[in-house]
Amino acid sequence: MTLAELRELAKELGMPAFKAGQIAARIFGKRATEIDSLTELSKAERARLAEVAVIGRHKPIAEAVSADGTVKCLFRGVGGRDIESVVIPDRDRATLCVSSQAGCRMNCKFCMTGRGGFQGNLSTAAIINQVLSVPRSEELTNIVFMGMGEPLDNFDAVKSAIEILTSPWGLGWSPRRITVSTVGKGDTLSRLLGETKVHVALSVHNPFGSARAAIMPVEKAWPLPDILKKIRTGDDWSGQRRFSVEYIMWRGVNDDLRHADALARMLAGIPCRVNLIRFHAFPGYEGQPATKADMEAFRDRLNDRGITATIRASRGEDIDAACGMLAGKKKGADTNDGDSSR
Repeated sequence: MTLAELRELAKELGMPAFKAGQIAARIFGKRATEIDSLTELSKAERARLAEVAVIGRHKPIAEAVSADGTVKCLFRGVGGRDIESVVIPDRDRATLCVSSQAGCRMNCKFCMTGRGGFQGNLSTAAIINQVLSVPRSEELTNIVFMGMGEPLDNFDAVKSAIEILTSPWGLGWSPRRITVSTVGKGDTLSRLLGETKVHVALSVHNPFGSARAAIMPVEKAWPLPDILKKIRTGDDWSGQRRFSVEYIMWRGVNDDLRHADALARMLAGIPCRVNLIRFHAFPGYEGQPATKADMEAFRDRLNDRGITATIRASRGEDIDAACGMLAGKKKGADTNDGDSSR
């Protein structure tokens, strides 16, 4: 709950409004896991609270640890589908990739999460639980909404989670430590830009409309030029807030200089960084990762055209860190079916 929601709950239970702040401080600041530990409340107040509420903390039901230190966690989800979070350590940083839905409605052809269908939106509690319950939680330096699901398809819960993460009564993070990744859901993109100060990452993967639509159906409803117009007018991107582009690269599909030139033209005039990502192959999808040489040539071409581009290091491939793979394997094990494409 946000502070406003906690105040309303306190009022319903006959508590003074300031008790809401004490509850928030204990849950978020001191990471309480049981209502009995809210000792700022009287025993009678705790009893009344326990009748209608729980803290909502749940540990992962499974974990996988990569040789590079990446940790993938499986949590109970909704609609019978579990959800995943990934902790990525990098020297003095620890980034959490958090899920916002169980499954996804966007149906991107290359995404294992989407191939499994949509089972339901996560509550704000389920989102914050990932932040508080993963290994090394108190060492986290950054959060990206880039796990299972499309964050802008569950915007109200995501926005409340961002409020909890960034408010002084919550975890007190700077918005600059949070990135929301989206395929470009135009009806809520404007809200993200206007109602938050977090960084924004746009999944592009192909600069040509028809080719992008073939792998990302969202292109038909919200064409990339329209989304980039919202980006251009939604913020000047000259301050601390960042805009970045995610670009997964497949061999012989979107990895030549023609695509690089088209992407550079499309992004001209927008301060941004392009993250080139090597595709993580998975069963049931025939695409193959682009070669190192082609990725480097693509990067260099963008840099020559004035677009900052870097190649993102692959992490956690030995533990199937691509979204949806651990959940698929866990479901297969639970049903004696090892097909990880489910």
